[in-house]
Amino acid sequence: MTVSDRWLLPDGVADILPPLAGQIESLRRDVMDTCQRWGYQLVIPPLIEYLESLFTGTGHDLELQTFKLTDQLTGRMMGVRADMTPQAARIDAHTLGQEGITRLCYAGHVLHTRPKHMLAGRTPIQAGCELFGSASEAADLEIISLMLETLRVAGLPGVHLDLAHVSIYESLIGEAGFDRDTSAAIFDAMGRKSVPELDQLLGDCASGSAGARLRELARVNGGPEALTEARRILDGASDSLGTALDQLGRVAEKLEKDYPEVSFGFDFCELRGYNYHTGLVFAAYVPGCGDSIAKGGRYDSIGSDFGRARPATGFSLDIGALVTLGRRPARSGKAVWAPADNDAELEQVVSELRLTDAVVRALPEDNGVDPSTRGCDRELVKQGSHWVVQTLG
Repeated sequence: MTVSDRWLLPDGVADILPPLAGQIESLRRDVMDTCQRWGYQLVIPPLIEYLESLFTGTGHDLELQTFKLTDQLTGRMMGVRADMTPQAARIDAHTLGQEGITRLCYAGHVLHTRPKHMLAGRTPIQAGCELFGSASEAADLEIISLMLETLRVAGLPGVHLDLAHVSIYESLIGEAGFDRDTSAAIFDAMGRKSVPELDQLLGDCASGSAGARLRELARVNGGPEALTEARRILDGASDSLGTALDQLGRVAEKLEKDYPEVSFGFDFCELRGYNYHTGLVFAAYVPGCGDSIAKGGRYDSIGSDFGRARPATGFSLDIGALVTLGRRPARSGKAVWAPADNDAELEQVVSELRLTDAVVRALPEDNGVDPSTRGCDRELVKQGSHWVVQTLG
């Protein structure tokens, strides 16, 4: 690398500069404050951990997204976190070890080996909440409601929420009895919503079989009519499938009352990113963005790998993406310009102002500079024997 290109950053990695950095930090604080007002306690997991801990119960997708390195102290393989959910599960199951309900929230950078989609970077700022110790529908509702509150805080317009239930797919694929490779191909095609591939993989399944039901469900998505159609397709199947559909209906009905500004739908083909989920899952979308802007669901199996099985549900989102997509009013962030005068009263006034305002103190090199170019909209001016704040003319 030559001197002229030492400033280059890797693809998908970027500096966050003013004023965007301030907007991201402001939203991060407000999202975390919202979560803590709901009773979620802040945790700050480490940036790196041993691979065995990071990959626990999460499937192959997360492993492909994780940068790996060798610990120079032990020789063991470590990874830079690509998702903070497994870390929260470890903290609940092992580090805290509390009985009853535990609510945790977090926010920090994660690192991906490749962008999740063409417009994404590789260093998103992930924020989220996890609720441990409750397998109840009320817990699922709380997590979804809190996620929608964070999107409201971010000023996102036109939010649409898709609901699904992983157990429906798991029950049907288990009943069908496909071999491992075929099951993997079906899961991949479902996640990509590739109906032609599913027709090819499942086209020979007899009518009314689990495979035929899967093929039909892949075509079902939309509002209440989608839930009705799913009931028709799954009529006569196991009772557990009816129970899952009933739960989806109850959750949607409750959320529609609480968040009338949000549109709701059902997508029984929505499996992307849910390789460690076990029950109700959800994803939020906004117009103009093809990927989900927040998602989550129930995952009741991860904690068992840490020696303590706990029911759990949670959500995560990318703070940077919310700032880009939201209509959150920008805070002025303007400062007061203070001259470089050596004046005891000026020192006192600057100290008092800094309790509530930003104050930029001029340095000798600032002689003749325009304060507005330093982010200031006011200045300290001496009138008589006192210093007063005036708006820049």
